[in-house]
Amino acid sequence: LNSHCFLCFPGGRGEDSSVIITLPECSAFSDIPEEALTKVFTYLTLIPRQPGVKFIIILDRRLDTWASIKTALARIAASFPGNLHLVLVLRPTSFFHRTVTDIGFRFSQEDFMLKMPVVMLSSVTDLLRYIDENQLTSEFGGTLDYCHSDWIVLRTAIESFAVTVKDIAQMLQGFGTELAETELPEEAKAIEYLLELHTDKYRKLKDAIRSVSKEGRHLLSSLETTAKEDDSQWDVKLDWETVQRLLAQLRDMESAFDGFFEKHHLKLHQYLQLLRYEQSFQELCLEHLTAQERELCISANSLAETEQALKRLNNLESNAQEVTARAQIIILHGHQLSAGHHYAMALIMQRCNELRHYCDTLTAALKSKHTRLLQTHQMLLCLGQAQTWCDDAAYLLANQLVDKFQSKEGAQAALRDIEKLLEGAPSMLSSGLDIVTIGKMFEKHAAVQQMIQNRQACLRKLADKHVRPVQLVAPRPENTPRSKSPLFSPKHGTAQAHRYKPAYFKRRIVIEIENFHVMRELIETERIYVEELLSVLLGYRAEMDNPALSGVLPPILRSKRDILFGNMPEIYNFHIFLQDLEGCLEAPEAVGACFLERKESFQMYESYCQNKLRSEALWRQFSDCGFFLECQKKLEHKLGLDSYLLKPIQRLTKYQLLLKELIKYSTDCEGTSELQGALAAMLDLLKSVNDSMHQIAITGYEGDICELGRVLMQGSFSVWISHKKGPTRMKEMARFKPMQRHLFLYERALLLCKRREEHGDGCDKTPSYSFKHCLKMTAVGITENVKGDVKKFEIWYSGREEVYVVQAPTVEVKMAWLNELRRILTNQQKMLRGLRAT
Repeated sequence: LNSHCFLCFPGGRGEDSSVIITLPECSAFSDIPEEALTKVFTYLTLIPRQPGVKFIIILDRRLDTWASIKTALARIAASFPGNLHLVLVLRPTSFFHRTVTDIGFRFSQEDFMLKMPVVMLSSVTDLLRYIDENQLTSEFGGTLDYCHSDWIVLRTAIESFAVTVKDIAQMLQGFGTELAETELPEEAKAIEYLLELHTDKYRKLKDAIRSVSKEGRHLLSSLETTAKEDDSQWDVKLDWETVQRLLAQLRDMESAFDGFFEKHHLKLHQYLQLLRYEQSFQELCLEHLTAQERELCISANSLAETEQALKRLNNLESNAQEVTARAQIIILHGHQLSAGHHYAMALIMQRCNELRHYCDTLTAALKSKHTRLLQTHQMLLCLGQAQTWCDDAAYLLANQLVDKFQSKEGAQAALRDIEKLLEGAPSMLSSGLDIVTIGKMFEKHAAVQQMIQNRQACLRKLADKHVRPVQLVAPRPENTPRSKSPLFSPKHGTAQAHRYKPAYFKRRIVIEIENFHVMRELIETERIYVEELLSVLLGYRAEMDNPALSGVLPPILRSKRDILFGNMPEIYNFHIFLQDLEGCLEAPEAVGACFLERKESFQMYESYCQNKLRSEALWRQFSDCGFFLECQKKLEHKLGLDSYLLKPIQRLTKYQLLLKELIKYSTDCEGTSELQGALAAMLDLLKSVNDSMHQIAITGYEGDICELGRVLMQGSFSVWISHKKGPTRMKEMARFKPMQRHLFLYERALLLCKRREEHGDGCDKTPSYSFKHCLKMTAVGITENVKGDVKKFEIWYSGREEVYVVQAPTVEVKMAWLNELRRILTNQQKMLRGLRAT
């Protein structure tokens, strides 16, 4: 363009704002390649960016021939890509060539060779009839100031700036892709290196952006100066607008790039914080302390064992206090991260809650064991005193000689010895409460006390009436050790003697006391529970038929009482169970059988729990109506009906806790296996209730969910999905944004749902589960371990066409799911082999 000035774009305008392009006299025009001519025309027509723009071409051939004019017109017609409004030809000035041009032009028009508007002009003066002189350069008699070399420099600068802006955009896009596809390492040092590397690249790109922006502002300033000097140059204004637009694009790209990098940098930094937080969480070793607490045995048979256990417990409590203090710091740090809107806020708060739960559980367990050990220590002290007193009493009775009772003085002296002995009796033996608590286990004391009472009666008679005593006690042999009481002879047999060994005696006392406490709590809470059920049924349900309250009871509510109360009447009738429990107060070993006999009947609780969502919805709709307020006032209940409707669910969870307590203090005792069976039955019922309550909240599944079989497990997981095929392969982008999915494992399928909170306000919200995917178990496979995370496993579908990476909340949850999945897949294989065999 610079070496062959065969086309000019001076910036002038014709009628209808048509853009003027001039073709000055050029002897080598016919030698210009067609491709080059097309490119130049195309380039010039793209400079004015208004839609529908028209062009006027001035073809200067004043010193040329008709043949060259004809060739130029044909090439223009063939190569010009724009809307050509008019071609003005300054024809040759010599008489001969002007005559040939007229003849040739008329012939061409008549022969339809020229398919564009062409006007032949004899002079520059004729040109001014079509275009104003201020739109023409001096060579055409006009006043428009135009320098082709300056135009070339300006266009080169503008195009170079546009290309540079495009290059910057590609660089930013490439860097953004690099950031998005960066695999995140699992080590803090590697993350620190990535942060430093990405920050360095970011700064270099920022420097490049600043440099290009500076170049654009300088170019814009030059165009503004030119525009001020000559307001008539419309092309300068267009160029100014182009540069202004490119600068705006550059600013927008820089702003978007800054925002993207800021988010990326923040996420990397937060990921580093998360790694360090997880590391501090793992280093805390709370599970190790919890395991030590569980292993710490508090069953002691002697004072020495009790004191040794207290010493070990004190050491463990000291360690626990130190670790708990560190845990509080970690919890505080977690809250600070969450307050800073950390992307993994949910995980961090889960860790905080885990830590708090561990600390509270550990502290409570240690405190409970400390209290029990102190109680055991005090009891053993009292029992030791009681044992010594009983031996002293037996020794005194055995050594009171019968011949000395023959005198009143001797009888009175013996009576005084017994009274003195009674005055020194341990407080435990004189306390009715402790004697009742220990019960039948204190037979030795009872026997001694009975003999003392008999001896007292005899001695009082002797002292008053001076007659022979009615009861004799054999003298204690001289060689009998004082620690063995003559009251218990070998004739009782080995089994009887074993009952009075100190270790057995004390251990049985502890077991009896704990079982008594648990049984008393079971029966008392059952009695309260049954009374509360009855108060609800009489004070609310039955009152719906009370004509005096019909004015404050919405009619629709009366017709839906079975939804509001569920099968509570059936549950109340079932709980004559209380009478059977009361019969077990003196025989705790029979409790397990009592539960197992009613295992099937307990299934009615599942129906109650499944109805609970409908009941709660109905309660929320009518909770403010006068009927409920009036009933609550009559019953003098501090809590509303909704709290009492929760009682059956709360009671169901309470049974398994009490059964665990009974098992704890009934090891190797009669009825232990039945207790364990009862506990297993209650836990299975709770799991079944929990799973079914979650299942009824699934929405969006179009098939019959019953066809999937029984629900076996359900729970919330983090899930990453990748597809083997497809227009875009989904990548595991990071530990940044996994999907949160609630999984339901059925006998024949695995459902993936999204948990949603849809009902209620605050803590009253109930979840629903929006269906997302269904994986038939016949097409499912598993990979049990995923590198880098012990809590992850893979579920792949249809030959790994789809792979679901699943992260469980704990390793224990992962193993439970893998065991169930393995069982289902193994059963499927056995069935297939059986079908093939037949």
